Amino acid sequence: MKKSILLTTSAIVMGLLTGAAYADTIRFWTTEYQPDRVAKQQAMAADFEKATGHSVEVIPIEEKDYSARATAAFAAGDMPDVIYHPLSFVLPWAEAGIIDVETNSEIIDELGVDTFAPGAIAMAQFDDLTAAVPVDGWTQMVVYRKDLFDAAGLEAPTSFAAISAAIDALHNPPSVYGFVAATKVDENFMSQVLEHVFLANGVSPVDNNGFSPLEEKATTEILEFYKKLAKSSPEGELFWKQSREVYFAGKAAMIIWSPFILDELAGLRDSAPPTITDDPTSAELASKTGIVTTFGGPSNPSGAAWADLRYFSVINDGNTDVASEFVKFSMSEAYTATLSIAPEGKFPVRRGDASNPTKYVEAWSKLPVGVDRKAPLSELYAPAMINEIVAGLETADRWGVKEGQLTLASKINNSMAINRIVRQFIDDEISASDAVSKMNDQLSAIE
Repeated sequence: MKKSILLTTSAIVMGLLTGAAYADTIRFWTTEYQPDRVAKQQAMAADFEKATGHSVEVIPIEEKDYSARATAAFAAGDMPDVIYHPLSFVLPWAEAGIIDVETNSEIIDELGVDTFAPGAIAMAQFDDLTAAVPVDGWTQMVVYRKDLFDAAGLEAPTSFAAISAAIDALHNPPSVYGFVAATKVDENFMSQVLEHVFLANGVSPVDNNGFSPLEEKATTEILEFYKKLAKSSPEGELFWKQSREVYFAGKAAMIIWSPFILDELAGLRDSAPPTITDDPTSAELASKTGIVTTFGGPSNPSGAAWADLRYFSVINDGNTDVASEFVKFSMSEAYTATLSIAPEGKFPVRRGDASNPTKYVEAWSKLPVGVDRKAPLSELYAPAMINEIVAGLETADRWGVKEGQLTLASKINNSMAINRIVRQFIDDEISASDAVSKMNDQLSAIE
């Protein structure tokens, strides 16, 4: 009798454990923690439950806390089922066995790898699989006065040479500055802009083995180019704030900025109004603006785009089946809703599907952007510019991602060593050769 009771109890326990492994509620970590964005994700979870019967617990976590939370949860065997996360976690989490690489790659194959931006796929490669599912991203942009370029018969600023030619033609301070370059060495903005310029000319301080000495010829081309940008800028310590202010006043021909400027250009945000006219709500400056996401240097004519990308990952040892359903739902039926969380900074990395290759780009362009006023990007910018905005994801790149050295690349950027040395060169304190040598000496010591 006791044996029979014991067997029955064991069977119940095993049944409960088995049921728990295939529960119809999954947990979802997300970096979109702002209340309005959480509400949109909860609405998506409700739609998923209506469609499938499975529920989703949306757990918002600030990005700065992700690493510590994931490490603790993984050690305790308490990871969620799905995580929405930045590019920087893809390869480290794949190597640590946190994310289910095979399942994530299968999801992409099922959705159609050709429907995704190649750059977003390339940066998530691990053991010949795509380790995480690209969701959205944005690329840094050269923002320029298309009306001034057209009037002067200038080519779009897609290369060092074209940008230099535009500066020669348009730089006429104080009426118009040719550029507003980042020169404040202790600002991450300068690091970000410089990485974009280095990538554009095919130069990286890391390779598969770690630090890689900067090649003198290509790096000198970068230094000379950036000096020209700085010399055609207003005086002072410049970062994102001055770039936007000078351009918004109609006194800059070009700047480098993120796409979060797009709604501000159109007068939709009272905290950052265009001042080119007396009407801070005017879309006039937007109508005169063009953008370039990919530009190249003489040593890398095909160019590159600096990108910030986000991914979905199904987690190992979680509820794989339901988690996979949720990711596929979020990237298909609910993909427009996914992008609507913050459309000005969530470019669609999935262009469309088999029935319509541009389905999601078209839907995204009609999503309202802005803060104090709302309007879809398709009403503010021409179709060619909409296409250029998302085209940067085709050539999206970052130092150290493909080489598995993103951590080292981040340390190099955070050291501000490149910023300081470039500034010394800009200020004519050292030669280009000395600058390259100095960068290689200081960067090689970073571990």
